[in-house]
Amino acid sequence: MLYQIPGTSLNLGPDVWWPLLFTLGLFVLSVPVWVALGIGSVCLLLSTNVLPMSLFGEALFDGVDSFALIAIPLYILTGDALVRSGLSNKLIDIAEATLGSLRSGLGTSSVLGCGFFACISGSDAAGAAAVGRIMHTRLVQRGYPPAYACALVASGSCTGILIPPSISYIIIGLVLGISASTLFIAAVVPGIMIMVSIMLTNVVLNRIHGYENSDAKFSFERWLKTIWDGRYALSIPAIIWGGIYSGIFTPTEAAAAAVVITIAIGFWRGTLELADFPKMLESSAKVNGVIVPIIAFALPLAQAFSALNLPQAVLQNITEVTTDPTFIILMMLGVLILAGCVMETTPNIVILAPIMLPIAQQIGMDQIQFCIFMVTALGVGFITPPLGLNLFVLSGLTGERILPIAAKAVPYVISMLLVVLMLAFIPSLSLWALR
Repeated sequence: MLYQIPGTSLNLGPDVWWPLLFTLGLFVLSVPVWVALGIGSVCLLLSTNVLPMSLFGEALFDGVDSFALIAIPLYILTGDALVRSGLSNKLIDIAEATLGSLRSGLGTSSVLGCGFFACISGSDAAGAAAVGRIMHTRLVQRGYPPAYACALVASGSCTGILIPPSISYIIIGLVLGISASTLFIAAVVPGIMIMVSIMLTNVVLNRIHGYENSDAKFSFERWLKTIWDGRYALSIPAIIWGGIYSGIFTPTEAAAAAVVITIAIGFWRGTLELADFPKMLESSAKVNGVIVPIIAFALPLAQAFSALNLPQAVLQNITEVTTDPTFIILMMLGVLILAGCVMETTPNIVILAPIMLPIAQQIGMDQIQFCIFMVTALGVGFITPPLGLNLFVLSGLTGERILPIAAKAVPYVISMLLVVLMLAFIPSLSLWALR
């Protein structure tokens, strides 16, 4: 709930801009995002008096007191359990058996493996770490340059927030009051489009540079055997997707079921032990401990923006410049790409989504289409410096320098941007599954 003072109008004076510039300065100084957002929120509230400070603490707790947010640690824990139980290796084996016979088979299989992992974890970084550990050495041995192999896995892992179940869709649904299940349904085709675009880009680059020339032949018998060996791993995304899309589970309930079943399979197969639980819980808690405080401290800032009528003011200023939908979409895309380059997806969604949604609706964009467009555009930021989280994950795993990896990722950035533009201008790509 937003605490808004009726009749409050926006005053674009120093009392608004100085707190925002100060917050930006904290980001530049590498102050933790949640700390910068918290300080910025307090400064803005004190300088504008748009909301009483007594509501700040209440807003923090109300913001994270949501049943939908319980899904975030559960999906993260599922992904971690998948890795520690060895089930993630089975998913990679299935991907390789499916596409490994192609000329660029191992590279394309790596991207499909990232897609499989995205169907479970909902996190880019988790997919990049899991698939990177397994596939990087194999890709280098097959003939891919180390930096290119890192860029390929980093790009494929962008599907982590684009293919449901996605943590980002849970967050944007919470912020804008849209059902996460609805967003999950709408996101399936766009997420697969991104994955296919990355695969095709790898095929083209492989043909140009001759990185890999697989002479393996597709074996239907081997494929069936790999599917059978990986049946328990495949059951996890089947439970999540089947439960959500059939209406049996909410996204949060599906996450809980996935955690229990993944752990049960690990114990039954003897690949998980009680001794693994402390490390598993610690790893998941660290990731969750980054996301939730950002949501908590970004929400009061978003509430202050709403009380200041900032979204309406931005819309008015834009429409005074142009009413051309194409130009407005390109301008929104530019803002999202720049924001994704310098800040994590979570604060970008909480802060920018309420501001940009009225602009999108003004030019006739459906709110579901806007959510898909925004999350997909922000997903490009995972492979663009200076933030480029997936680039840093792969660099940390392999020891390769960031800049060579980022340079090799440029073609993938371009291919993803083409898909983002298609999603912006073709509403049916996001909405047809809902109809």
